[in-house]
Amino acid sequence: MSAITPGPRNLITDVAGIRVGNAEDHRIRTGVTVVLPDERIPCGADVRGGAPGTMNIDALHPTSLRHEVDAVVLSGGSMYGLASAMGVVAALGAQGRGIAFGGATIPIVPSAILFDLANGGDKAWGPTPPYDALGRKALAAAGPDFALGNAGAGLGARSGTVKGGLGSASAVTAEGWQVGALVAVNSFGSTLMPGTNRFWAWPWEMGEEFGGLGPPPPGWRGEAEMPLPLNSALDPIANTTIAVVAVNAAIDKGQAQRLAIMAQDGLARSIRPIHTPFDGDTVFVLGTGKVPIQGPGMLARFGHLAADVLARAVARGVHAAEALGDRPGWRDLS
Repeated sequence: MSAITPGPRNLITDVAGIRVGNAEDHRIRTGVTVVLPDERIPCGADVRGGAPGTMNIDALHPTSLRHEVDAVVLSGGSMYGLASAMGVVAALGAQGRGIAFGGATIPIVPSAILFDLANGGDKAWGPTPPYDALGRKALAAAGPDFALGNAGAGLGARSGTVKGGLGSASAVTAEGWQVGALVAVNSFGSTLMPGTNRFWAWPWEMGEEFGGLGPPPPGWRGEAEMPLPLNSALDPIANTTIAVVAVNAAIDKGQAQRLAIMAQDGLARSIRPIHTPFDGDTVFVLGTGKVPIQGPGMLARFGHLAADVLARAVARGVHAAEALGDRPGWRDLS
């Protein structure tokens, strides 16, 4: 395979046919991100964390009936955040987008949520949580360009002892392959090597997309000293990293699920520890159907790229995030 470079935006929207919209409520310290394909496309998912919050995941299993989705929603708000997907469903249905069935139009919108209820924002919303409206707003904002860091589902996110955030990255090849990742980093584990401001994902960095700091300093011995950060400053239920990977490959649901399984390795390359009992780590994969898959070897190469791109997106999300509440931003450490 030829040289791999970031796409022109270094965002998931470098995969043709994919748009992204963000919406935030800074008073509540929460937000929603919507991934909107131009048309209904295949989707798969893989859940590795021990405390997931999801909607419509079972419909993505290869043995289930439906093959395609209309959008994917990532949201803060824990279980309240699942209402954001219903806002997107209602808005898309009003546009006539979805499956025509029984005289109705039914959009298929899988979703995953993260926990951001303990970040200091005003959560006294009473009987009317904000997420339905935030989902609609994020859908309306969908386009090729979008903010990273304290944006969308990443606004209220925290990662270990620092501020988490929304990250994205892409890779393109001379053969015309396109791979992009979008992730809301709200992890129990850390994206940073202990005692440093260096990212675990440094081997996969392209250019200086998250600081260009490279490997840890000579003599670094943090690996052997890394404890599980179980203390009062790190609530072990307040986590979850959720992501969407898009490829321009012609994949079915089974192949999409295989790519999602492989893409999860990008979280393992960039966050330590990962897939804990306290996280709900979930990865979706979308395929826009432009490049035919010619055998399992080609599928494996797409999966390999997906893992690398997701690792980069994780680091970019934390690198772009600004301090909020009790969590310093990455730049406060440097």
